[in-house]
Amino acid sequence: MQHRSQNNYNGMLVVYKEPGFTSSDVVAKLRGILHMRKIGHTGTLDPAAEGVLPVCLGSGTKLVDLIADRDKEYEAILRLGTVTDTQDMTGTVVSRISDEEVQNRISREDILAVLPHFMGEIRQIPPMYSAVWVNGRRLYELARKGQVVERPSRTVVISAFDLLDYQPPLARIRVVCSKGTYIRTLCEDIGKALGVGGCMEHLLRRRVGIFTLERAKKLSEIEELAKTDEDALKALIYPVDSFFADAPSLHVRSEDLLYLKNGNPLGPSNMMEEADLVNSPQMHAAPQVRVYGEDGMFYALYRYNKDRDRYVVTKMFAPDTATYTC
Repeated sequence: MQHRSQNNYNGMLVVYKEPGFTSSDVVAKLRGILHMRKIGHTGTLDPAAEGVLPVCLGSGTKLVDLIADRDKEYEAILRLGTVTDTQDMTGTVVSRISDEEVQNRISREDILAVLPHFMGEIRQIPPMYSAVWVNGRRLYELARKGQVVERPSRTVVISAFDLLDYQPPLARIRVVCSKGTYIRTLCEDIGKALGVGGCMEHLLRRRVGIFTLERAKKLSEIEELAKTDEDALKALIYPVDSFFADAPSLHVRSEDLLYLKNGNPLGPSNMMEEADLVNSPQMHAAPQVRVYGEDGMFYALYRYNKDRDRYVVTKMFAPDTATYTC
């Protein structure tokens, strides 16, 4: 058996997930490409969909849930006149009307008229072909057996909804939405509201929080960089602390670094900054403070505790130094 050191990557890498890959496939392939185990994705993207999939590396895996909670931007193709059992074109067609009939019945103005009904807080019922758990089973497992079970609706938020183009029967839409929104379900519901039915033809995720399509790289591109230009690969990785760029920062003196590493409460005497800054109203009022070592390495998020008159840890992000065996 061969042993080799694990690459010490810590942060977030934006992968361009191609159609045909599951989110778990991406993680499995990245583990082989980067030679590291501690990798996690930030939310399932349907196998047929493509686009932005933020992946967390090393100490960045502590951000998985936080990133998954951020808003998302999608561009989708809605096919009017066709209804399927999966709410997209990968499924079995349940009903269909001709493209000519869709063109005769549905105008651009008709679509624009129904979109406002899907803005703000709306209720969605998760599709049967989804990874949602119900009574200890994934819904798609039940759907593949031909079972349909009752699913509780959930509240999601649509903060932006635009019609980009309409060439009957295809409507290209842009959606900015909260965590848990099913664009497939949205497409079907729009088709239902228009009276002709509908399903999702194609889905592109353009953004998750701060992570955009412009920074996304395909697995093949990441693999090539890992082999030929590690510096360029490292430049693609968002540092963990960049996710908290709006939070103020403090630096711990080198002689007190052990206090920081152990997550102990910290005060002005432990900091490199002037006491007036450490004790300033702005620092005390901040929901979280980034805390670094004297060398500039990011270690943790702290917050000020008035009762203790100290900064107390909320989350540690000490860099990983594990080994990889294969």
